[in-house]
Amino acid sequence: MNNAQFDATLDLVFEREVPLPPEAIWAAWTQPEHVVHWFTPAPWQTTECQIDLRVGGLFHTEMKGPEPGQQFSGIGCYLELLPHRRLVWTNALLPGFRPNPSFADSSCGDFPFTAQIELEPIAGGTRYTAIVKHRDAAGRAQHAAMGFEEGWGKALEQLIAHMQRI
Repeated sequence: MNNAQFDATLDLVFEREVPLPPEAIWAAWTQPEHVVHWFTPAPWQTTECQIDLRVGGLFHTEMKGPEPGQQFSGIGCYLELLPHRRLVWTNALLPGFRPNPSFADSSCGDFPFTAQIELEPIAGGTRYTAIVKHRDAAGRAQHAAMGFEEGWGKALEQLIAHMQRI
């Protein structure tokens, strides 16, 4: 992780050592047929995923909760794609770098964020680092209160299990 870009008052970080190569994690994050199996922590489900894997391209998920009426749509724009190393997207922009007029329909409530996945090869797998950057401390606090650490941890466990099964 580039510490010069990390701001503890605005950003959340999640880091783990994963027993998968970076190529498998990259595939899990960039291929809709994989994303639908792990992206949303159970008992939630990712019911749909659309990806246009290019800078300025679409990252879209539809998620359904265990209770009736719990449905969320997340839409974002890819900012950086370094295959097998770094994936960056934001919900602050729509595809084509168009400003997102509303955050109310995003999967993470009503705050903008930029997410960065870093993949570093290590012996036996990958050092997986997720950094989520927020506009302000209130957005960071809201995301942390939603269960950032637990949710991202469970999703990563699901990613690992899915990729080990295929």
